[in-house]
Amino acid sequence: MNQQQSNDLYKLFLIAPELVNLPIQIVEEFCASQAGIEVQSPLVMQDEHCAFIYLVVDNDQLDHFRGQLKQLADNLQVDLVLLAKDQANIKRKLAVFDMDSTLIKVEVIDELAKRAGVGEQVIAITQAAMRGELDFSQSFTQRLALLKGLSESVLSEIASALPLMEGMAELIAALKLRGYKVAILSGGFSYFANHLQQQHGFDYVFSNALQIEAGEVTGIVEGEIVNAERKVALLKQIAQELEVDLKDTIAVGDGANDLPMLATAGLGVAFHGKPVVREQAPHAISTMGLDALLYLIEHDG
Repeated sequence: MNQQQSNDLYKLFLIAPELVNLPIQIVEEFCASQAGIEVQSPLVMQDEHCAFIYLVVDNDQLDHFRGQLKQLADNLQVDLVLLAKDQANIKRKLAVFDMDSTLIKVEVIDELAKRAGVGEQVIAITQAAMRGELDFSQSFTQRLALLKGLSESVLSEIASALPLMEGMAELIAALKLRGYKVAILSGGFSYFANHLQQQHGFDYVFSNALQIEAGEVTGIVEGEIVNAERKVALLKQIAQELEVDLKDTIAVGDGANDLPMLATAGLGVAFHGKPVVREQAPHAISTMGLDALLYLIEHDG
């Protein structure tokens, strides 16, 4: 085929817990039926969790095609990730992660609130903030104030039993083995982010420092709140320090406050994201653990 300048080669990943039990041929048939899409190879099974297919996509149809793929992914209950050829083969060097509901299975502030007796109140605010219905910084300050008087011993108890996200340890170990620098950029608390750093070797941690006086949480955070804008600034700061181009970075998160960071990185992935995040993020993985990200960077070095 004589590829026109307006066409580009893409690699479409199909990811799910058990592909062998799904009618995955529907994906190839769907792609072949779309205007402006040309199938360049049959669907290839990489393993029981991942398959891929190469497509030539008319750039004028790209946005529409991405929207159609999101609908198909929802219908099949799988993840469909469309990467341009250069995205699928680039050698990346830096990966940054949200912490709560991304690296770990919980929102730590909600766990603290339960112990402080204000769980339902704080959880409702957290959920609204993650859906993008409330300003993150304002909601954070509001939630934190409700924790005033909580014993410092509770922080230690929760930190020692943090439920890790499936595939988190495997992903971080694999990234470090490939020479990545890995960072936590969290709107949560440094007490817990530092714990993860000690356990899993994160190179950078930026989070919110809880003020503690006389063994109790004061309900105040020390320093600048790590909100959406701060996450973008920190991603750029770390990349500049490492002399890494932003296109060579990965960002992963689940909440609305992660969206600007995901849009800034070369590869931005909503992981088990809230509906608004899955809709707006460049890419999304919702059916498997964090180590499913390795499928997207298999050939990056």
